Amino acid sequence: MSSAAEISTSALLCFKMNGSCHRTLHPFGVQLAIYLICALGVLLTVLGNLLVVISVLHFKVLHTPTNFLLLSLALADLLLGLTVLPFSTIRSVESCWYFGDDFCRLHTFLDTLFCLTSILHLCFISIDRHCAICDPLLYPTKFTLKVACIYIGIGWGVPVIYTSIFLYSKTVEESLGHFLQDMPCVGSCQLLFNKLWGWINFPIFFLPCLIMIGLYVKIFIVATRQAKQISGMAKKTGESQHQLGATKREKKAAKTLGIAVGIYLLCWLPFTIDTMVDSMMDFITPPVVFDVLIWFAYFNSACNPLIYVFSYRWFRKAIKLVLTRQIFTTTTCTIDLYQEE
Repeated sequence: MSSAAEISTSALLCFKMNGSCHRTLHPFGVQLAIYLICALGVLLTVLGNLLVVISVLHFKVLHTPTNFLLLSLALADLLLGLTVLPFSTIRSVESCWYFGDDFCRLHTFLDTLFCLTSILHLCFISIDRHCAICDPLLYPTKFTLKVACIYIGIGWGVPVIYTSIFLYSKTVEESLGHFLQDMPCVGSCQLLFNKLWGWINFPIFFLPCLIMIGLYVKIFIVATRQAKQISGMAKKTGESQHQLGATKREKKAAKTLGIAVGIYLLCWLPFTIDTMVDSMMDFITPPVVFDVLIWFAYFNSACNPLIYVFSYRWFRKAIKLVLTRQIFTTTTCTIDLYQEE
């Protein structure tokens, strides 16, 4: 009886050792369903963002400052899908981390890096749309390719520095020692188990979101006013279809990116609020709830390409050319994807 009980107990542990985490056992059918759902999410994230990267790089008409920001955003989401989500899938289903402490730290580093990079890029894209809609005459000289490259550098550089200091600095770890909870069990991969984590991450998430919301409210007001003015001017002066088409594309881009920001808030706000509240309540969130919230946040990385598919005709045309392998012909890179819009 004793040996049977020991075997039963060890089966519920991640590792056969003292201090090991307990596993959450699911029926085989449930495990398989969760694996399939997560695998589908990873596949959508990787393939969707890969299509964005290929499209912007291949087609010369898409080589604009705004689209290079979209390219960098898609690259962050693509790398998240390739390097973070597969291991997060195993951790969520098995409720154990089997890949060692060093890789746990690297996994957390990449996870935090790509997520912070995404929100900074969305913030910079909202600034770009604000300039394009609210100051259209000066926009070509204010938001140049050089400015976009600076934004991209900041969007990657700041998260790299912040995450490196927070995860790999001994000084920070020692100075925050009195905020740490009891060390988590072996196999949990909970490096950021301290009371300050939620309070540090909340403003990092929320302040850029406030900036984006404020900018898009102003963009909406200005765009509505401009639409009425342009409609009236077109009737009086016979404005060319090319000018009207360009204006229409700017408005549509602002609307689409506004939807992207809204979805980002819906995906990330529950997890961010839970992280902050959890730090005050001695981390009472059940692991299953935490996994649902983090995967809901991860889902945002698969959303942007889907938004582009439904919103941009140029993206649908680009996907068709990529999937039919027409991009391997020398002439496709000069195709005007905006034609007939």
